[in-house]
Amino acid sequence: MDTFQKMNCAGVGGPNIPFPDDGDVAACIAHTQGRPTHVLLSDREAEHIPGCNMAFRKDCLQAIGGFDTQFRVAGDDVDVCWRLQNSGGKLGFSAAAMVWHHCRNKLRAFWKQQVGYGKAEAMLERKWPEKYNSARRVAWGGRIYSNGLLRPVSWMRGRIYHGTWGTAGYTRLYHPPLGLLDSLPAAPEWLLTNVILAWLSLVAYFWGWLQLAVPLLFLAVASGLIAGTARASRARFSPCPRGRFGRLRLQCLTALLHVQQPLARLWGRLRYEIGVCRHHSKVGLRLPLPCKFRLWTEKREDSIEWLRAIESSVRAHGIVVRRGGDYDAWDLEVCGNVFGNTRIRLVSEEYGARKQMVRVHAYPRFAFLPFVLIGTLVLLSGVAALDHAWVAAAALGTFSVTLGVLAYQTLGVVTATVRRSLTTLGFGES
Repeated sequence: MDTFQKMNCAGVGGPNIPFPDDGDVAACIAHTQGRPTHVLLSDREAEHIPGCNMAFRKDCLQAIGGFDTQFRVAGDDVDVCWRLQNSGGKLGFSAAAMVWHHCRNKLRAFWKQQVGYGKAEAMLERKWPEKYNSARRVAWGGRIYSNGLLRPVSWMRGRIYHGTWGTAGYTRLYHPPLGLLDSLPAAPEWLLTNVILAWLSLVAYFWGWLQLAVPLLFLAVASGLIAGTARASRARFSPCPRGRFGRLRLQCLTALLHVQQPLARLWGRLRYEIGVCRHHSKVGLRLPLPCKFRLWTEKREDSIEWLRAIESSVRAHGIVVRRGGDYDAWDLEVCGNVFGNTRIRLVSEEYGARKQMVRVHAYPRFAFLPFVLIGTLVLLSGVAALDHAWVAAAALGTFSVTLGVLAYQTLGVVTATVRRSLTTLGFGES
């Protein structure tokens, strides 16, 4: 209540403390990334407060229509925080408003929770594309607070802020930025690379040339294990586990959870996004080629209004649309998935007396890495066939064709959706 009154906040949250006696699995999960936590802009103001510890003014919550019911597993707290801030409200943080929070106490429950979080991330991206960066991660303006286990895995020492010539009014210790070893093992692209390398290592049984994938797989998996082990080594369990190897056993489980957590989130996100592609395939498929549209009108509208109309029409089909930034040479980006997207540019020609010719250029953009992968698999399939390794050639060829079909479906649906949306607004293909 004190924070509500002093800061005139629409909502206030606080820290979440795990119960110390929920069991060994819960203790390990409490030291793993992916738990509900707050994002702070300052010591008193928050950008996000988790659903397990939040309170709102009734009139502010009613003014935005309450929680969005489409978020049934997770994401509802993030959505309501963003909507409150968009309406001019402020979120406060009170360190004294602490709650005891039960972590999952079974590995299967933790996996299910993280899969749900992955799905929620994809749902939030559909609703709030402007909150995500080009790497498809939330671009938080504040700092995500944790228990300190996610400090950089580095031999670099922390830095102390002194100010220029020691003129700062305070000093503070800052950890060095996350390095490649910290960020790469948790990246979805890196996890997919591990899966592909594991599959190639199995195919190497039928074709010896693919044995190079085995050491690459070992290095890829080892990097994730090293990062997870380094973080787990910092975990402190209370009460102290019994037995000679009690603490070591819990740290090993914590390291495993650090590796499992990003994989579960990726699985949840992919399951949802692939389902979205199937759901919207009713729009049809269209060959992903550049296309141009035009519309002659005697009721002039600003270019911004036309772009807003196109954006709304595409979003009505449930596909993510991003707006171009200050330095982008495109206006809208209609997102597919890992295989690519379609970008839109609009220009209007003014003829006086409110007459106007509006021209739209839509062109697909193929993601570089997936198509390099498809080309590499096709090449390997051909080389394996020349070497009479028919099983390996068939496996590699089938995988490349499957990826090609998925890429065509994704970009074909996006292209068809753009065409349908523009046609609905009265544009004709030129």
